[in-house]
Amino acid sequence: MGAKREATIDDLYHVEGKAELVNGDLVLMSPGGGLHGYAAGRIFASLSAHEDRTKTGHALPDNVGFVVNLATRRSFSPDAAFSTQPLTRAFIDGAPILAVEVRSEEDFGPTAERAMAEKRADYFAAGTPVVWDVDTLKDQVVRAYRASDPDLPTIFRRGDRADAEPALPGWSMPVDDLFPD
Repeated sequence: MGAKREATIDDLYHVEGKAELVNGDLVLMSPGGGLHGYAAGRIFASLSAHEDRTKTGHALPDNVGFVVNLATRRSFSPDAAFSTQPLTRAFIDGAPILAVEVRSEEDFGPTAERAMAEKRADYFAAGTPVVWDVDTLKDQVVRAYRASDPDLPTIFRRGDRADAEPALPGWSMPVDDLFPD
């Protein structure tokens, strides 16, 4: 029996749906639910307005590929992002300056927490200065993790304005905007 072939970025281009390239495997990601999509969409809309105002980069929605070169990871596909790299037809070369991960039902519990912490560490290793962990299902918070202090998130609750300092100076959005009520 031969050794298993590692998946490549070229393989990622041929996946139908959302996936990331981790540890040589294509990791398929299931679609999110309504609250997940609503929150990701609202964040993208706010980032898009920031892009229009500042012309400092590009707001990107769900299912955009970012190619990185880490020992265990070759790509990210955040739920929303802000990037300063040029846009082409290809996946974006390098990590975003803000990556947003919106939790789904399966993103809770000890195993999920470990996986999310590993993914944040990968974002930071790839050069992302701020990662948002958005929980609209249980705690209803935005946890802003920063590469400068990766184990101590700033927690934004309903009634707060969540920011992405220092990645996006001057940008913030109300946490209440992440909920349809």
